Amino acid sequence: MQSRIGPLIRILASCALAFALAFLSSTGRQVLGTMSIHSNSSDGWNTALILAVFATVTFIGAAAISCAAAAEEWKPNYDEEKVPKYTLPDLLILANGERVTDAAAWRDKRRPEILELFRTHVYGRSPGRPDGMHWEVTSVDASALDGRATRKEVTVYFTADKGGPQMHVLLFLPNHVEGRVPAFLGLALWDEEAARRDLEAARKTAAGDAKDSGAEEGLFEACPCPARVVIEHGYAMATLNKDDIDPDFDDGFQNGIHPLFYKDGQTRPAPDEWGTIGAWAWGLSRTMDYLEADDRIDPRRVAVLGHSRMGKTALWAGAQDERFALVISNDSGCAGAALSRRCYGETVGRINRSFPHWFCDNFSQYNENEAALPVDQHMLIALMAPRLVYIASAEKDGWADPRGEFLSAAHAAPVYCLLGVPGLGVTEMPELNHPVGDAIGYHYRTGKHDLATYDLRQYLAFAEKHWRK
Repeated sequence: MQSRIGPLIRILASCALAFALAFLSSTGRQVLGTMSIHSNSSDGWNTALILAVFATVTFIGAAAISCAAAAEEWKPNYDEEKVPKYTLPDLLILANGERVTDAAAWRDKRRPEILELFRTHVYGRSPGRPDGMHWEVTSVDASALDGRATRKEVTVYFTADKGGPQMHVLLFLPNHVEGRVPAFLGLALWDEEAARRDLEAARKTAAGDAKDSGAEEGLFEACPCPARVVIEHGYAMATLNKDDIDPDFDDGFQNGIHPLFYKDGQTRPAPDEWGTIGAWAWGLSRTMDYLEADDRIDPRRVAVLGHSRMGKTALWAGAQDERFALVISNDSGCAGAALSRRCYGETVGRINRSFPHWFCDNFSQYNENEAALPVDQHMLIALMAPRLVYIASAEKDGWADPRGEFLSAAHAAPVYCLLGVPGLGVTEMPELNHPVGDAIGYHYRTGKHDLATYDLRQYLAFAEKHWRK
């Protein structure tokens, strides 16, 4: 699409520029003469206005040409030899230059500093739980997923008025486990049609008519029904539609949750206030508010999970909300788990131009200027400490910079060490399909940019290892 739009913009901008220059060259002297003779007349002011208009057109045309050229000429770097030299901000040095040497200094000083830097420069600051927020269970189906699960539908109202902003949570609970269970929570984890096809395949497998959809050949492909995988493990899964919180397009922040929190006269978030990813993360925390109240959920064992842009969202939700015991990033890439300073695959400039609504406006200051960022993504991972965090990458997903994702995990490890918790445990990127780590988990799997069945199985195994201790 971009390859078609770029030349079109350039052609239109060139025409506007040429027209303006032609007008100025042929009439400029005459107009200037008229202005000098009739400097006190309305005609003089009219001609001055004409000149101003065409000067503006000239400027806009030149700017458009420049922007179109930049859009056309930008190409992602997939060559490690072309990764620029960089120095990462030190996790354990305070803004005043003092070194952090104990857990108290991290907890009381450095962690709040880093969190505030991300709020100011990347994701924006978000409001808390709104007054009047409440919920109701609107539907319960005890025979969901072919009897494997109980499906609850919950409407969360953000104000006392049920006609106001709201979101809809879908919760699957395992029927073969009694009492409170751990839960996986994420945005956009349910596709009704994909789940129907997956269940049909599972029925055929049970009847001996087909191979299981979780068989080895399908392991590294997109998981059609995450709920079935999670439920079979004995965990609950909760999900919601991201568009209930904020639609994923640049609408000027008018059709999502943002207007609920605008001050008098405000029409869009301030430069350091939340964009769409901040809003989605806020929605995950509001869902956690509900999960804490559900008598089937163990609120001490809730994982927040996300793939791609939802992976960025899960990381930001986990950084801010320490109720999440495990934070999982699946192929989250730029402004997610990958180091920004590597400028590998998607970059800060590219992501801000493609999705200007995702982050706070301040983040655009760092387009093609990553070295000036006061943070990098290893610092985001460190904000989870000492809690569990898992980062995953895919072999055919250079856009998300798998090595940059691994390095963020590795460079976050010193904070875990400071807090007396084993971190990643390795310094070299592992081989394909060989998960590594302790409190920080990581794997690099076969396949492309998807939330694969393999990914989910690693996350569940990781949770089981730590939560069943």
